[in-house]
Amino acid sequence: MPSRCLNRVTLIGNLTRDPELRYTPGGMAVVSFGIATNRVWVTKQGERKEDAQFHRIVAWNKLAELCSQLLSKGRRVYVDGRIQYRDYTDQENNRKQITEIIIDDMIILDNKGNGDHADMADLSAPAAPIENDVSGGAGTQVAEGNLDDIIIPDDIGEPSAGKTDEMPF
Repeated sequence: MPSRCLNRVTLIGNLTRDPELRYTPGGMAVVSFGIATNRVWVTKQGERKEDAQFHRIVAWNKLAELCSQLLSKGRRVYVDGRIQYRDYTDQENNRKQITEIIIDDMIILDNKGNGDHADMADLSAPAAPIENDVSGGAGTQVAEGNLDDIIIPDDIGEPSAGKTDEMPF
């Protein structure tokens, strides 16, 4: 009996840099950009703590071109895709590993709009899904809201002091 596996990543965050669009020698569009996700919690002592994670995002084909046209640094987006690890050798002959999120869906969650591309889309309209043409999946709807204000108690989000080998859940 075959076992089932799942490699799915869903992120909501802000772009840390403008998308960089390139084309492969075969003519396929590929874009990369960064997203920061933030987590805020309050300790038992009432101290507010913050943590930021940075993710490398990659899109291909039509979705890559749309990301390049519609996104810019600071935009808030929802992305959905899969995690991928790649090995490479740097200029000093050291082997390195890169972690990327290969997306097949993207939804713009803010109404900022880039002045250069304001005529391309009505960004004041409700957010609509933008899907990669190879995904074949149904559109995803995401409710707008501020996820930065979620409070996670110490005993859920962080391992207990002195028990670092034990997962909190």
